[in-house]
Amino acid sequence: MATIVFYILAVTALAATGMCITRKNPVHAVIYLVNAFFALALIFYLLGAPLVAAWEVIIYAGAIMVLFLFIIMMLELAPDQQLPGPGWKRWGPVVLLSAVLLACTLTLMVADPHGGDGVPKYYASPRVFGYALFKQYALAVEVVSFQLLFAAVGAFYVGKSERGRGRRNES
Repeated sequence: MATIVFYILAVTALAATGMCITRKNPVHAVIYLVNAFFALALIFYLLGAPLVAAWEVIIYAGAIMVLFLFIIMMLELAPDQQLPGPGWKRWGPVVLLSAVLLACTLTLMVADPHGGDGVPKYYASPRVFGYALFKQYALAVEVVSFQLLFAAVGAFYVGKSERGRGRRNES
């Protein structure tokens, strides 16, 4: 059963990633990327890493996607025109991928392969992981946080200069 769910989740992650790459609307691309992150989180859970699965949802599907949407809104990248055709052509794929993810999640909740085993001793607790992350690898964590800050400032600068150039040309 776990093998079948794994392959279904793998196909779902690949399909969502492919849809993310091929979308012209950046907001739709972010929605598909969130779908891919949820599929990866379920794969991590299925492989016996529930803490990594939780971080996948919290950090990537939560915080990073909010940052992406903030930058998309700040740079005004979303197209102004609506796509022609019925709405199911636009929302059908994301609804299908979300339904598959929901079905896999419910299947894992009902038939959890690792639920009754308890936590093995070789798993690091969140406390041990946090201590290692902010004590042993503190410099790497700070470098990554500065990279995210520089990316946000750079996106703001690029968006501001584009809007400023458009206003100067109109005058």
